[in-house]
Amino acid sequence: MKLYTQNASAVWRGGHRRGGGVITTPSAALQREAYTFGRDLARSGTSPPELIAAAHAGSFSMTLANELGEAGYPPRQIDTTATVTMEDIAAGWTMTQIHLDVIATVPKVAQCDFVDAALRAKANCPISRSLNANISMRARLSQCGATARLLPQRNWSTAGPGILRKKGIRGNGAKN
Repeated sequence: MKLYTQNASAVWRGGHRRGGGVITTPSAALQREAYTFGRDLARSGTSPPELIAAAHAGSFSMTLANELGEAGYPPRQIDTTATVTMEDIAAGWTMTQIHLDVIATVPKVAQCDFVDAALRAKANCPISRSLNANISMRARLSQCGATARLLPQRNWSTAGPGILRKKGIRGNGAKN
């Protein structure tokens, strides 16, 4: 079993709503980055829900790229936005919902194969598995990435809303 660890550190000063802190990571991605209570939009910096959303969007995108690659469809680009919903319930502020909005450019993939890979990625994403929240997702292909699976051409045409008729024959038996 392979494993690795990552760490980050935080310093918080003051109370919950009026306090503030800084987060630092060894990679220098965050160097004393300010963070505050998530609903305080007037203050600069990030918040724990925002950091979780960023981690989830990044982890899901990497997992989807892996799932697509293993299926033989290496993606050109995956754009994921994770939206975290926090609710003040009896137990306190709780992350209850995360919605993933995914748009991917994947050459030569059929919509059904893309959806299968997206569902596998949602189930296999390490961040998805670690969260105790309802995770929803909307996944779609960008126009330049999708290839349609066309049905065989049929010898039928529409004669009006909800009405199909065989090409070459009118309702009165005359040919078109």
